[in-house]
Amino acid sequence: MNRYIFRQIGISVLFVAVALTVAIWLTQSLQYVDYIVNRGLSLATFLYFTMLLMPSLLVIILPMALFISVLFIYNRMTVDRELVVMRAAGLSPFQLSNPAMTIAMLVTLAGYSFNLYFLPVTFRTFKDLESAFRTDLAGIILQEGKFNTISDTFTVYVRERESSGELRGILAHDSRTKERPITYMAERGALVSSVTGPRVLLVKGLRQEVDRKTGRTTMLSFERNTVDLSIFSRAGQRSYREPAERFLHELFWPGDSRSEQHYRDKLRAEGHQRLVSPLLSLTFTLICLAALLSGDFDRKGQTRRVLTALALVVLIQAASFGLFNLAAKEPLVTPLMYLNAIAPGLAAFFVLVKDPGWLTRRRMRDTPAAAAT
Repeated sequence: MNRYIFRQIGISVLFVAVALTVAIWLTQSLQYVDYIVNRGLSLATFLYFTMLLMPSLLVIILPMALFISVLFIYNRMTVDRELVVMRAAGLSPFQLSNPAMTIAMLVTLAGYSFNLYFLPVTFRTFKDLESAFRTDLAGIILQEGKFNTISDTFTVYVRERESSGELRGILAHDSRTKERPITYMAERGALVSSVTGPRVLLVKGLRQEVDRKTGRTTMLSFERNTVDLSIFSRAGQRSYREPAERFLHELFWPGDSRSEQHYRDKLRAEGHQRLVSPLLSLTFTLICLAALLSGDFDRKGQTRRVLTALALVVLIQAASFGLFNLAAKEPLVTPLMYLNAIAPGLAAFFVLVKDPGWLTRRRMRDTPAAAAT
C-alpha cells in the first residue's frame, strides 16, 4: 500500500515540477534572447546561462508541485474508493499519510540542498556571466548597422564587419569630457587589446572636438588613432554580491564595509528565508492530508475540503513572501516567518493524529469482536 501511494505521488511530483519549471524557465529565458540576437551568443552558451536559473525556480516550485500532487492523488484515491477500503480495514489517517510524508521529507532535504549550496553557486555564476555579457565590448562594438551605446557617454556605429574582425565605416562619439565632446569618423578599424585594457584602433579618419564654452570646433585628420575603452571594462566589474548569490554565513555575518552594513537587514532576512522556505513542503503536505484524510467519508465529494486546503496554502505562501519583504525592513518580524511556516503544519499534524472520526470508527469496529469474546 505504501509503495503504491509513494510511487503515484512521486511520479506526479516529478511531472508537475518538470512542467512548471519548463514553463517558468521559458518565460524567464525570453528576456535574455537579446544576447543571442544582438550579442552573438551561441545557443549552447545561452542554454547553459539560463539553466543556471533552475535552482532559484525549483526552491519555489517544488513545495507547490508536492502540494498539487498530494492533493490530486489522495483525492483521486478517495473518489475511486481506494482510501475508503483502506480506512475500513483499520488504517488510521496517520498511517495513510506515511508515503506522502516520506516524499515531503525528501523534498524538504532537496530544498535545503538548493538553498544552502546550489542556489548561491549557480546564481553567482549566472550574475557573473550576465555582467560579462553586458560589458563585453567586443560583442557590443561588433554589431553592424546600429548605434551601440556602451555607456551614457560613449556611442559607436559600425557600418560593416569583416570576417577577420576588421571594422569599416566607424563613427564614435565620446562625451566623457562634457565640456569638450569628441566625435571620431574613420574608414576602418578594429577592437584591440592592450596592457591597460581594450582600445578601438581607427585608421584614416577625422577627429572633431567641440569646445562648448567657446563654441569652437576643431577638426583633425589622422592616419591612425586609438580610443581607450578600459574604463568601461573596469566599470563592468561587480563589487557587490546580491543576497541570492551569498552562502548562509555571508548572509548572517556580512562584512564591515559601509554597503554591507547598509544591507545587513536585507541579507539576514534572506538567510532566514533560506532556512524557512523548505519547511513549507512539510506544512503544505500536512495541510492537504489533514483536509482529505481527517473526518468521515463524504459521498457528495470533497470539493469543500480541497478548496479549503488550497486557500490555506495560497494564504501561507502569500504571507511567506510578505513577511520576507517586511523582515528585510523590520527585523523584529523575523520570528513570524518561522511561525507562518511551522504553526499551520503543527496544527494540521494534530488534526491528522487526533482524528476523532477515525477513533469512533475504530471503536465501532472493535466493539462486536469484544462482545463476541
